[in-house]
Amino acid sequence: MCAPPHGRAGICATLGGVTSASARPRTPAFSVPPRLIATDLDGTLLRDDKSVSERTIAALAAAEAAGIEVFFVTGRPARWMDVVSDHVHGHGLAICGNGAAVVDLHGDAGGHRFVKIRALEPASALDVVHTLRAAAPGTSFAVERTGGLHHEPTYPPLQLDPGESVAPAEKLLAEDSDVADQPVLKLLAHHPTLVPDEFLTLARAHAADKAAITRSSPSALLEISGPGVSKASTLALCCAERGITPQEVVAFGDMPNDVEMLTWAGTSYAMGNAHPDVLAVASGHTVANNEDGVAIVIEEILAGL
Repeated sequence: MCAPPHGRAGICATLGGVTSASARPRTPAFSVPPRLIATDLDGTLLRDDKSVSERTIAALAAAEAAGIEVFFVTGRPARWMDVVSDHVHGHGLAICGNGAAVVDLHGDAGGHRFVKIRALEPASALDVVHTLRAAAPGTSFAVERTGGLHHEPTYPPLQLDPGESVAPAEKLLAEDSDVADQPVLKLLAHHPTLVPDEFLTLARAHAADKAAITRSSPSALLEISGPGVSKASTLALCCAERGITPQEVVAFGDMPNDVEMLTWAGTSYAMGNAHPDVLAVASGHTVANNEDGVAIVIEEILAGL
């Protein structure tokens, strides 16, 4: 999830007649030993206060010590990764921006370094802007580039940091923009009154042929990437480079931007607080993020090795 500063509205799903917050994990059988764990952050690995619990820290370290790579796969931009940068062991890599970038969190001078960028072409982004303005009047936009966020004057303060510049989308995406040399990672679209899932459905109906459109916020905020760019497709590229098959991947998530990744992975877990679409596609269920659902499953995996 690309987390807004005010946290997530709670989603209570029902599993087996009890609320998901109190349900025990449902664990599928592993056809092959896992070689990589891919986990979303907000609403999944992180607790609602954006902390990583001591139990989770220990589980991640134990997985890496057992030879299982851990990849954080998030909608967050790289600059929001400080909360977990100390817990990426060995390779130091994370997938950010819903697959738009692979980032080395142990990069130069203590900062991050972009390893792979799957950009959204500015012309395509502008085409989506015009399409959504017509389909959903009142939509405002922000542009996430490698160097920071830029947004329209009417775009609300949903992000964890202020925008680098404020201007209409046409100017933000112009070829002569001051930051035109920085690739566009995501286009963000916000609507003040539409229900989040309705906004997603509407946007996909009008612009799915132009870009990949998803959501992870409790507000009507859409995250728009280049065609074919998703957490799943970039994770697949990273795994192919390592000779890791989907059957050797265990994935965790909670929101619509995780659906493709959970479907792709050989074994997948929906958090107890997950969106209904996530609960529907995951092969396993665990407890909520505030109950260390990811750590519980990792512990079970390691116990079975």
